[in-house]
Amino acid sequence: MAQALRIASRLAAAAGVAVSLSGCLGYEGVVNRGAVLDSRSTSQVKVGMPAQQVMATLGTPSTTSTVGGDAWYYVSQRIERKFAFMPQNITEQRVYAVYFDKSKKVQRLADYGMEDGKPIDFISRTTPTAGPEYHLLQGMLSKVTNLL
Repeated sequence: MAQALRIASRLAAAAGVAVSLSGCLGYEGVVNRGAVLDSRSTSQVKVGMPAQQVMATLGTPSTTSTVGGDAWYYVSQRIERKFAFMPQNITEQRVYAVYFDKSKKVQRLADYGMEDGKPIDFISRTTPTAGPEYHLLQGMLSKVTNLL
């Protein structure tokens, strides 16, 4: 009876491990985010092309400029991680920029990579800035030490 109970508990533990690991099956570990453009479509965009034709060729931009001149930005990222529960790493990031003149014709094109700037955080839509990070507990402790 005791041996049958041990075998049943081992089978239950093995089934629990198998069920928990089944979520990892089929996980490729590579995620492409944003506007994934191919070289064929970007090579069709030429200086002097109207904005409507650019949109027909590349699609809707990820974002547009709000200050200064008129520009469209197509942002893409490649994220890799070994397992679904592991931290992700940005392995590639591209920003394809199309700058327009006052008559909404392409003035110039640019293709920026990770070496040209900071990685963009798609989830919170913020770019990390340099400087100290203060937390609630640090703020409370600094107030107490100032009173002493």
